[in-house]
Amino acid sequence: KKLRREYTPSEFVEGILKGNITILSQAVTLVESAKYEHQQIAQEIIEKCLPHAGKSVRIGITGVPGAGKSTSIDAFGMHLIKEGRKLAVLAIDPSSERSKGSILGDKTRMEALSREKNAFIRPSPSAGSLGGVARKTRETIVLCEAAGYDTILVETVGVGQSETTVRSMVDFFLLVVLTGAGDELQGMKKGVMELADAIVVNKADGDNKQRAMVTRAEYERILQFLRQATENWTTHAYTCSAYTGAGIMELWNDVIEAFMKQGWGNGVLAERRKQQTLSWVYTMVEEHLHNLFYRSPAIIGCKEEIEREVVVGKISATMAVQDLINRFAAAELSGVNVKDSSPFEIK
Repeated sequence: KKLRREYTPSEFVEGILKGNITILSQAVTLVESAKYEHQQIAQEIIEKCLPHAGKSVRIGITGVPGAGKSTSIDAFGMHLIKEGRKLAVLAIDPSSERSKGSILGDKTRMEALSREKNAFIRPSPSAGSLGGVARKTRETIVLCEAAGYDTILVETVGVGQSETTVRSMVDFFLLVVLTGAGDELQGMKKGVMELADAIVVNKADGDNKQRAMVTRAEYERILQFLRQATENWTTHAYTCSAYTGAGIMELWNDVIEAFMKQGWGNGVLAERRKQQTLSWVYTMVEEHLHNLFYRSPAIIGCKEEIEREVVVGKISATMAVQDLINRFAAAELSGVNVKDSSPFEIK
């Protein structure tokens, strides 16, 4: 069996900067790995790629399951490829809570795009992260930008907690919805709509076209009462058809490009990118603290006993929390849990 060659960090960076998809894919695998040694290599690669990143258009795409996110991306991506752009699609697949497995089937729904040499499609398991967003998506964006991809699309699992996380790593946020806005509109979270820079009603073709126009008008009315997602930008609703391609070109030319031009011109996007970087830092701090707490020998040693006392009603949940925190703090201060720990040792 032929063994895959192991590259040095410098060789990884050189290959990424040359746009080598094989090396880029292997680097992303290192980024997603939970192994400490892999994370050490990945972080060295990211550090060297950072000066070459930050020049892409970052777009988050979400919507209810069945809204046609993947097929929309396929049609949307083909338009961008024809315009001469290089496109990376980071598709987050939901992981099973039981088996931790994931289907990773997005490539099968992006038939045209998956055959294009200027398109890089990376399905990633959510691995149980908050709302199904892979925790390493930010690092993957850096690698893709360094590899020369000027447009990054991040597709979320669906409407849920993941939207806030994706919003914190993209410039433009697109919400894909379906027709028949009655029940769906009632079920749509107000918070998700407030995150959107544009709402697009998909499948506006054939007999469904008229219903799509009615749905668009309903969303447009509701948007008047919601807080805008981006300063100095008014969110509107549009229609498109991933099947016929209608409305796809207009969505890019008249909406997203106009948004990017205005956002960079008035400084809103520069400020957003700065806040996103800080968010990245503190998210990793939280993960590191979470990791330290649950791996602390002091917590491992008393966890079962405290859990039993809570279950039988001997102590309250609040008292249990206080006890756990006190034990953890005491262990850290006394040096019981002092060790060479890394914020990248995260399961």
